[in-house]
Amino acid sequence: MPRDRMWVERLLDQLSPWQPTALGSTCDEALPVRQGGRIAALAALASIDPATYAHTRNHLDGAITRLSPWLRHGVLSTAEVRDAALACVASPQDAEKLISELAWRDYWQRIYASLGEAIWTNLEVPAATSTQPFVSAVPDDVLTATTGMACVDAFVRELHSTGFLHNHARMWLASWLIHARGVHWQAGAAWFLSHLLDADPASNTLSWQWVAGTFASKPYIFNRENLERYTAGRFCRSCALLGQCDVEGSYDDLAARWFAHEPNERPRLQIPPALPWRPGASPPSATDTQPIVWLTLESLAETSPAAAAHPNARRVFLIDPDWLARERPSRLRLRFVLECLAEIKHLDIGVGPPAVALGDLLRSGRATSVAVADTPCPFTRRAAAEVGATHALEVWAGADLVDASRVSDLGRFSRYWSKVRASAMRPTLGVF
Repeated sequence: MPRDRMWVERLLDQLSPWQPTALGSTCDEALPVRQGGRIAALAALASIDPATYAHTRNHLDGAITRLSPWLRHGVLSTAEVRDAALACVASPQDAEKLISELAWRDYWQRIYASLGEAIWTNLEVPAATSTQPFVSAVPDDVLTATTGMACVDAFVRELHSTGFLHNHARMWLASWLIHARGVHWQAGAAWFLSHLLDADPASNTLSWQWVAGTFASKPYIFNRENLERYTAGRFCRSCALLGQCDVEGSYDDLAARWFAHEPNERPRLQIPPALPWRPGASPPSATDTQPIVWLTLESLAETSPAAAAHPNARRVFLIDPDWLARERPSRLRLRFVLECLAEIKHLDIGVGPPAVALGDLLRSGRATSVAVADTPCPFTRRAAAEVGATHALEVWAGADLVDASRVSDLGRFSRYWSKVRASAMRPTLGVF
């Protein structure tokens, strides 16, 4: 049977030693907190409006989908959202902007599969040289939402209180933190990773690199004019720093203030796609009809391709202490994960290194093989390879959003989109 909320809260209390200290005040207004699980995901999916999304998505009160937490954890797939978007528009072009944003997520995942942990290092020489030295930690006045900038403090409160930020607010906050406050993008990316419900190492980290100009042709600049345009000026009107804040001025003014004038010499970045992930392992024996289905952070639903392939097999989710120490997930983020798991039947949850825990289960005789969904995560891949070295391992891939067979270089999204656009705009076979 699905677990109740008390089950979730009990597990959260047991994991409290790993959770970051809560910082910042609560939001000034009631803001929604996403609920984990497939039921909530399908309700949110049914309410999307792709056509309105296309022309309002940059506004903080625009018709964004807010589906990213479920997409990040495999509760919804990008192909499933694409199919739903195409099904509710008069013309496929009305859904193209939304589908191209899904393709950005797909693109980030493919880079993660190719580069692994290297996404945490500068992928390119910075597009512009900062005029100030970088610091390696997010300052306390930012974490406590006491900078005095009405917009920044509101964004921080929303992030800490809901685990979500509009993408435009993420870009503004990241740009200000990196370019105005001199905080290294890695520190900002780690902070977001701790709090966001959709905290995906690929999308989050590579987006911070894009803002920083270490994976883009130029750094992203945040100025007050852009803020007022997309927020109807609601932050600036009441801000004590109006007219004298860090983001006053034109883009050229801010570029002159934040960056050295000489352009950097930058070779063209090329990133080859990763080969399909198939860890070496023997196939399952004919008598082993019920493997252990290992659910990971990328596959927290019965729709996981590994779970769908074995509907009656025992599911296992392992809370990795290394993950808790590395990403320091907030209580809100952990709650979302556990709410997803609470809907899954036949589930065991454990705490420990996945390769060790799975090895112990296999040696106990409960099963002789493990089934897992495909993932770009290098930590999951290493653990799976350890298991696959001694036991049968099945890797199951879900439906792809795009046909990437013609892609030979992941160095820029524009080149990627030109190769995959046609396939991205086609619904999954048999949906219509």
